[in-house]
Amino acid sequence: ALQAQAKTLQNLQSAYNGESNAHAKYLEFAKQAESEGYGKIASLFRAAAAAENIHLTCEAGAIKQMGATPHADVKTPELKSTKQNLEDSANKGEAYERDTMCPRFIKQAHRDGNKSAAQCFAWARDAEAEHFNLFSAAAHNLDQMKGGPAAYYVCSEGGYTMERLNVMKCPDGKYQEVN
Repeated sequence: ALQAQAKTLQNLQSAYNGESNAHAKYLEFAKQAESEGYGKIASLFRAAAAAENIHLTCEAGAIKQMGATPHADVKTPELKSTKQNLEDSANKGEAYERDTMCPRFIKQAHRDGNKSAAQCFAWARDAEAEHFNLFSAAAHNLDQMKGGPAAYYVCSEGGYTMERLNVMKCPDGKYQEVN
């Protein structure tokens, strides 16, 4: 059965590695934003990191279900200005996951009959689409992002990330507040 699902397992490992790196990167970007006085952007990056952590946990579970071991090679992120970090995160990371990677992985998981994998990828796609919007908006409104932290809400299941809480967006109605 594993042979038939080899492609989905490969996709899960690839996503797990990507989310693990994004998680580490966003925590570093948060510190950078803080050092530049962008408390709200630091909160946004911490919220995005929390979402990536939910995705990588989902993917790790699906990998283990298939009898394999999750593996990530986490690299030290390159730090640029907060504006650049936001733009790179939106355009190079989240947009690719939303438009290309996740849809392709979802299709393959359905083809392989792997519901857990398809669910992880679908949640990631929806969350990454929202991260793209949040990062882009923050990059365009840098001046408003100065000062103290801001509250963001991350669904405990699926990692959907919001500026304004809408519990209906969370599959199980549970969320965490990230500042």
